[in-house]
Amino acid sequence: MTGQTTDPAGHPLDWRETPHGAVPVSLQFDDPFYSLQGGAAETRHVFLAGNGLPGRFRDGFHVAELGFGTGLNFLVTLQAFREAGAAGRLHFTSFEAYPLDPAALARALAPFAADLPVHLLPRVADAEGPDFTLRIVAGDAGATLPLWDGCADAWFLDGFSPARNPGLWTPQILSQVAAHTAPGGTAATYSAAGHVRAGLAAAGFTVARVPGFARKRHMTVAAKDS
Repeated sequence: MTGQTTDPAGHPLDWRETPHGAVPVSLQFDDPFYSLQGGAAETRHVFLAGNGLPGRFRDGFHVAELGFGTGLNFLVTLQAFREAGAAGRLHFTSFEAYPLDPAALARALAPFAADLPVHLLPRVADAEGPDFTLRIVAGDAGATLPLWDGCADAWFLDGFSPARNPGLWTPQILSQVAAHTAPGGTAATYSAAGHVRAGLAAAGFTVARVPGFARKRHMTVAAKDS
């Protein structure tokens, strides 16, 4: 660890130096914001490949996410959308209860500046460009998700570990995820916890456990019937 900080929003952080750069670690949840083995690679394996992307991209494709964190998933997804030559616009909606302050966000994304459009995220806030719309829904997802009027083609379930942040992985939350998933839509998470898979199945997804990223043996993918 390389020193504790507390951002103005009150989220206590520590920073762990890795070969990929400094990774923020939440002291509140005792969990890193992304894999110490490579955050961008984790996003591509878990959330893109886990949702059949970039092959499913189209104009208006909508990704929804539990846990915006550093915004790394958004940036990697937008880059993949652009590299795939997808026409039109990517929609990305993320639910975040503990947004990082701009200084912490900049430090967290600095290792990726050479490869990703990190300039699009000077702060955790809504943003819009010629080929994307980003919406950040602030607050507890248990309260905000039921009120959301959107419907996602793919879900990134990327809250802190279910063991450390169980409130974001309840049957009620997972049921709301299913209710806000388009027919034929999908979800993916790095977690292979049995209660997460059971919650997704009870919500109406067909669930599978597949190989995980780096040191994680397994992860979970899910699909909603057409």
